[in-house]
Amino acid sequence: MPYPKRLLSVFVVALPVFVTVLIRSGDVAAELRQYADSRPLMGTLVSMTVEGPRREVLEQGVNDAYREMSRLSDMMNHYNPDSMVSRINLQAGAQPVTVSRELMEVLVMARRVSERSDGAFDITVGSLKLWRFDPDNPVMPSPDEIRQALPLVNFRHVILNEKKRTVLLKQHGMRLDLGGIAKLYILDAGMQALKQHGIVHAMINGGGDVAVMGSHQGRPWRIGIRHPRRGDVLLGTVELTQGWVVTSGDYERYFFRDGKRYHHILDPRTGYPTEGPQQVTLVANDFEQVNGYTLAIMVRGTAWGRALISQTPGLSGLIVDQAGQLWSSPGMEKLWLAAPTAQGQ
Repeated sequence: MPYPKRLLSVFVVALPVFVTVLIRSGDVAAELRQYADSRPLMGTLVSMTVEGPRREVLEQGVNDAYREMSRLSDMMNHYNPDSMVSRINLQAGAQPVTVSRELMEVLVMARRVSERSDGAFDITVGSLKLWRFDPDNPVMPSPDEIRQALPLVNFRHVILNEKKRTVLLKQHGMRLDLGGIAKLYILDAGMQALKQHGIVHAMINGGGDVAVMGSHQGRPWRIGIRHPRRGDVLLGTVELTQGWVVTSGDYERYFFRDGKRYHHILDPRTGYPTEGPQQVTLVANDFEQVNGYTLAIMVRGTAWGRALISQTPGLSGLIVDQAGQLWSSPGMEKLWLAAPTAQGQ
């Protein structure tokens, strides 16, 4: 569930910042300007850093990127009663709804991930809307409530007509939640907007999901990956000049009940929070290779995730299992700037 409005109030919007940096390559020195801005979006803080020779181009590119991301967020936010997703949910079991090209692309992408993961990723998990993971006011549905809602969770009952661009939820009461699939699509749209302005050095960080291109002050971008149980500790840092670093974990929104952690990543098969890895991080050049798959691995578990990463060319990753032990793929190990820190609860 990507757009909890309660989260917006805790963020302070950072003022845009310009910095002039001198980049030296061999005997050639070039003056680049760096522009950074952060804004609340999609229930998190989206920050952007860009570099280039012309200040006005950087500023306009960033403004246009935020404008496009905000447009798509409004369209796909099921908390927004006027969004396309809300209209689909309201017509569940009744009639198909005509949607935009962008929303259809996201829905087709979601179906592909669901099929590949055998339903471990499922956008109809929004039907389990009774859960609330506010630590100050948590709500845990009863077993009977979960049993009643589970029949509504089935990605195969999302009927897509790509030619007519219509969507139908087959059963009344079904609800879409695109939180696990729409954010990266929206961040990528922001990156494409920057490219349209000729910007080639950029980083977009959407609540810990990071896209980069080019360099930062003449060097690769450095992205830290946090420890799932110690928020002030990094598992390690990777260096990238192109691509995505995407993480899902059981520490983002959760509460404890009778000594057990209940977190916001739900298993579509059981209706309860996953009980597999603590955290999954994936790295790839193409966002479609990682989009939705961190959540699928959280559901399917470490063994399935290791197999998926090993069998997917260009995909690297690390998994912190339920016991706190870290596994990283050979491709991920090549990206580490420093070795991972010690694991454990």
